[in-house]
Amino acid sequence: MPRSTPEHVASRRNEIVDACDRLYSTKGFADITMADIARETTFTRTSIYNYFHTKEEIFLALLQREYDGWADEVDSAVGSTETMSDDELAEFIACSLQKRVQMLRILSMNFYDMEGNSRIGNLVDFKRSYGRTITSVRDLVSKNHREFDERDLDEFTYSFFPFLYGLCPYCEVTDLQMDAMRKAGMEFVPHSVHDLTYNLVTKLLKGKE
Repeated sequence: MPRSTPEHVASRRNEIVDACDRLYSTKGFADITMADIARETTFTRTSIYNYFHTKEEIFLALLQREYDGWADEVDSAVGSTETMSDDELAEFIACSLQKRVQMLRILSMNFYDMEGNSRIGNLVDFKRSYGRTITSVRDLVSKNHREFDERDLDEFTYSFFPFLYGLCPYCEVTDLQMDAMRKAGMEFVPHSVHDLTYNLVTKLLKGKE
C-alpha cells in the first residue's frame, strides 16, 4: 500500500477532481453523485471520503484549480515586458475567460450551499486562490492603465468579478430553457463569453477617460 506522502495525496485528490471535471462537462451538479465520481476513478466511493467529505468540496477544489490556472495565465501577462492598449487588454481578458467555461459554469451555481457544505480548511485554500486571482487581474489592469489609482482599481474589481457569476447563463442555454423562453414569449439572443467580457472590460477601462 503506497505511503500517504503529500505527493500521493495530491495525486489522489487530482484524480477525483479530474473525474468531476469530466462529468460536469456533460451533466449538471444535481445529477452528479459521489458514486458517479468514484466510477470515473481507480478507487471506491468510500475511499473518496478520505480526501473529500462532500460533493461540494470536490466542486470547490475544481473551481480552485480553474482559478489557479487563470491566475497563472494573467500573471504571465503581468510579468511580460510588453504593455497593452485598452483594446488589447480587453481582448486578452476576454480570450482568457473564453477558455474557462468550467469555471464560469461553477460560478453560476449556489455558492452558499457549496461553501456551506465544505470544511473550513478546504474553504480557506479556495479563498486563497480566489484572492490571488483578484490580485492578478488588478495587477494586470494597473500595469497597463497606470493612471488608475486604488479607487479606480476597486471600481473595476467590484464591477468585473460579480459580472462573472452571471455570465454563463447568458452564454450557455439548454434546449429546455430555450423552449421555456419561447413559450413565455421571451426573445433570447445567445452571446459568447468573449463578446460579453470584451464589451464590459472595454467600458470599464474607458470609463475614466
